[in-house]
Amino acid sequence: MAKVIERAEAHYEVQEVEFGRVYQWQPKSVLIECECGEINTLTASQTTCEECGAEHTGLVREDLVDGQLEVGDEVAHPWRYLEGSEDNTVLPY
Repeated sequence: MAKVIERAEAHYEVQEVEFGRVYQWQPKSVLIECECGEINTLTASQTTCEECGAEHTGLVREDLVDGQLEVGDEVAHPWRYLEGSEDNTVLPY
């Protein structure tokens, strides 16, 4: 039986680049230890062990999909809440 080691909420990873910021979406994920001993990071769209091919859809669905909460606007759209801008107002898009 596979076991859950860690859970990660959906979020954007922010990279500072020369002329601004790049936001890369990271879906909600779960780190599991498979029956074969391999440790995998699984998401709602990637549910199989990369080493042995074991299917962990039930575990992923139970952990990620069924208990899914809506993320707040600040998490879903971090560029609207830029720190350090001249006026810290929410952008209209």
